[in-house]
Amino acid sequence: MNCPFCGYVKTNVIDSRPSEGKKRRRRECPQCGNRFTTYEVVEKPILMVIKKNGSFEPFDRSKLIAGIMSATKKRVISPDTVSGIVDGIENKLANEMRTEVTTAELGDDVLAALKDIDLVAYVRFASVYKDFNDLDSFIAIIRELGQK
Repeated sequence: MNCPFCGYVKTNVIDSRPSEGKKRRRRECPQCGNRFTTYEVVEKPILMVIKKNGSFEPFDRSKLIAGIMSATKKRVISPDTVSGIVDGIENKLANEMRTEVTTAELGDDVLAALKDIDLVAYVRFASVYKDFNDLDSFIAIIRELGQK
């Protein structure tokens, strides 16, 4: 890290601690003696979503949250829980270093999380995600839930 004051090439880290999802480092220049702070963040790859029609669009966290919130409307599920579901999905994809994900994979991940939290929200989300067109689709998924 170059010193912003004198341009010296090598600076010393004198303190390092986490700060708001970043790594805060206090540095000192051995040449001029000035101190300064830097913040280190992990650069995540841009995640692209592959739509059903084959088109691509950037992953939009707010769209996924809105879809889950719609399924959990009038249920006893906090916004923090919904945010936690999306955080878990994002972390999983980041850990796998994925740059592309299909809407089907996202939907399956949401369904897996909702199944453990609220079955009514699970059925609601599944009805939109799996595009239920008739009553038999609802009955089939409810039977499937009852067997597990």
